[in-house]
Amino acid sequence: MDHHRLDPAVLRPAVIVEDRQLREHRDAMDELLRTARFGVEALYRQVAGLGYVLLLTDNEGITVDYIGDESTTEYLREAGLYLGADWNEARAGTNGTGTCVATGEALTVHQTDHFDATHIPLTCTVAPIFDPAGNLSAVLDISALSSPAEKSSQYLALQIVKNFAHRIETANLIRSCSRNWIVKLTSNQALAEVDIEYVLVLDSMGRITGFNHSGRQLLAQELRINWRDSSGIMGRPISDFLDCEIDSLTRFVAPNAIERNLIRLTASGRTLFIQVVPPATIRVLPTAVTSDGYELPAPLRAVAGEDASVQKSLRKLSRLINTNTGILVLGETGTGKEHLAKAIHQSSIRAKGPFIPVNCAALPESLIEAELFGYESGSFTGALSKGKKGLIREAHGGTLFLDEIGDMPISSQTRLLRVLAEREVTPVGGAKPASVDMRVIAATHQDLLALVKQGKFREDLYFRLNGAIIALPSLRERSDLAWLVDQLLSKRPYPDGSRRSISAPALGVLAAHGWSGNIRELVNVIDFACAVASDQIITIEDLPDQVFRRNFVDVVASPPASRASPSEEAAVLLEDLRRANWNVSAAARLMGIDRTTLHRRMRRLGVSLPPRAT
Repeated sequence: MDHHRLDPAVLRPAVIVEDRQLREHRDAMDELLRTARFGVEALYRQVAGLGYVLLLTDNEGITVDYIGDESTTEYLREAGLYLGADWNEARAGTNGTGTCVATGEALTVHQTDHFDATHIPLTCTVAPIFDPAGNLSAVLDISALSSPAEKSSQYLALQIVKNFAHRIETANLIRSCSRNWIVKLTSNQALAEVDIEYVLVLDSMGRITGFNHSGRQLLAQELRINWRDSSGIMGRPISDFLDCEIDSLTRFVAPNAIERNLIRLTASGRTLFIQVVPPATIRVLPTAVTSDGYELPAPLRAVAGEDASVQKSLRKLSRLINTNTGILVLGETGTGKEHLAKAIHQSSIRAKGPFIPVNCAALPESLIEAELFGYESGSFTGALSKGKKGLIREAHGGTLFLDEIGDMPISSQTRLLRVLAEREVTPVGGAKPASVDMRVIAATHQDLLALVKQGKFREDLYFRLNGAIIALPSLRERSDLAWLVDQLLSKRPYPDGSRRSISAPALGVLAAHGWSGNIRELVNVIDFACAVASDQIITIEDLPDQVFRRNFVDVVASPPASRASPSEEAAVLLEDLRRANWNVSAAARLMGIDRTTLHRRMRRLGVSLPPRAT
């Protein structure tokens, strides 16, 4: 009162700035006004029936936007609840907007809380809107000329205005920082896609250059500092707060569903859901480029890392995705033939249609035609009374995947050839053919040409299916084992939600394994390791026994003269122990020998463990 020379007993008229001055204030925050207007209108629609007027002021307390009941305009103007009203505390005393400008806090100033006697009938509920740097930019205010006497009556109004201020602030942040990396975080899994609580802005080096108010408070809590001290946050690398580096953020880029993306806060250990939006200047496409320059759709890219042989197959497929060319996928059992077929389907214009897999080896010969081509009612004993559509017609508009096509009976091959040639199918016991539009992908682990020579596979069907032949290598032939393991672990988080990883010694054991079951066997091994691991890092102790089998025939058969010298043998032994983190039991499993034999070998070669190693 003394500081601003105001007398609470003196009734003063509201201060409304001149039009020229109002335009200057509005122009100074033009971008925010355009973003905020949508939120302002949406908020007013929710509170208008309760007698509220809505104000948006700048950081000087000047009302730059206003929505109210036109029938009460005269009263609102007299009360200062009007466009151009000045709510600075120096002129109006204690009031909602002025106090919010001074403190940066959401609050309600209710009736007698007001300093000026003119404002005592009012109730004003406000929330701050901050700019990306954390400076107060505006105040959102819902006020009423009259209200119940209890201040608690405005509790719901306070929650609503805080919610809309958060939405406006976040929308303005994302719009104004589109040339930066945007990190969205939330703790609400059920509403993860729509309820974004915390937003951080990063530069190209991964340093924090902005945030919404909730994001600033979150980071301040991690540093245990007052949220008003943004200087302790700005410019710090994102890795100081989240368990990731800027280079690893791309794995959280949309359209990945945020519910599957988990990240840990480094200080508190709290787990949040994350989604990342790259800068507008960086075009992160749902495609990737192979080492020789071909663009691949994201589903195809997920089939392999940088293995040259698989990349060669993917490059070929990139030209055929949206054609009807038949594709024949060859490969040993477990190499991922169906996974590749799904990726082809998901990458194509048929992605919205069905993907229908058929395991030709699993269908009894007596039922395969009925299952594939469908049947009319009463066609045979045991037939459904309504008949059956058949898998080929189920695939209409999408993709039919014929796995283990080499096991299809000759009689069924003849009918399938007719379907592929005429693009229509006649159900068993039916007379009227039905048109079908589908992509056909076939797969087998057998040598179809050999089956053709034996008369077990139709040559014309073989050439109808093999418009393109894609050969998938066995896992033991692939160079991207580490990538495959990482992909599998990323889909199997630790119980607390953190991402799993694998130790170098454990990965070394997997690399030395023969993988007769290919990727299917690798999946089983990873599932086993994840089930028994006591930590998010998979170690040698977590691997199943079968991966420790090694072939020592060549070593045993080698004559003494050809064996390594003692010093070389000791160096190899030390390297095996180091890879096992100096754990003798783990090293013995890695080497395919028992612990006692390893201890004898260590004594013979004079090899000892470092201090404190066990």
